[in-house]
Amino acid sequence: MADGDGTITVEIVDAAAGIPAPSWDACAGADNPFLSHAFFHAVESSGSATAETGWFAQHLVARDPTGQIVGVVPAYLKSHSFGEYVFDHSWADAWHRAGGRYYPKLQIAIPFTPVTGRRLLVAEGPQRVTTQAALIAALAEVARRRSVSSAHVTFCTPDEAEAFAAAGWLVRQGCQYHWENHGYRSFDDFLTALSHGRRKAIRRERRDVAAQGIDIETLSGADIEPAHWDAFFDFYISTSDRKWGSPYLTRAFFHLLGDSLGD
Repeated sequence: MADGDGTITVEIVDAAAGIPAPSWDACAGADNPFLSHAFFHAVESSGSATAETGWFAQHLVARDPTGQIVGVVPAYLKSHSFGEYVFDHSWADAWHRAGGRYYPKLQIAIPFTPVTGRRLLVAEGPQRVTTQAALIAALAEVARRRSVSSAHVTFCTPDEAEAFAAAGWLVRQGCQYHWENHGYRSFDDFLTALSHGRRKAIRRERRDVAAQGIDIETLSGADIEPAHWDAFFDFYISTSDRKWGSPYLTRAFFHLLGDSLGD
């Protein structure tokens, strides 16, 4: 696929491993670890997000006339709506009742991660706007060629939403709750912003924890050993079991995080 004047070409790559990590990260930047090549490689190579689990990678890669990678879009053909943190099951049901087939759909997202961030990973430079437009057009073309019901871009940035809207995409509004530090210098500063009842409950909970003699230690990098990742995975599975859910991530995923994103 190519843009109108042929300066940007776009190809589909079916695994993050097929895209050089330095090129991906140069497009993604360093401010969001969930957009890093290491994260996508871990979630795919661990067997967590694969065609077998309903996440068939269809990443878009944009190249300039010299062949250099100047843009990446993490995209998947989805055979279900799990692991997205956006619930469109009613849409799928309506599509089915109307005689259509909702799946597969094209999902532009970070697997299992409702973290807001860029979805059009475009390197800085004079061709940034052109590359972004070429990738948006390419996504529509992929949806057409794959005969999917729809294409979804979830948890993107506001400016990206505007760019998609300008290209004719529909924008839907969602709601997320974020905690922000409004200049709190200490935990007590934060508590003063709460109602008396909530402040009292939190202080009581903290006293209860202190009374149990629980120590908290922070580990990072090489200090996080395989045994820690195994324990983390066990807690993850335990939480899923208690909530009658199905775990998305494999044990290997957590170990790969330790190897590639320990910092």
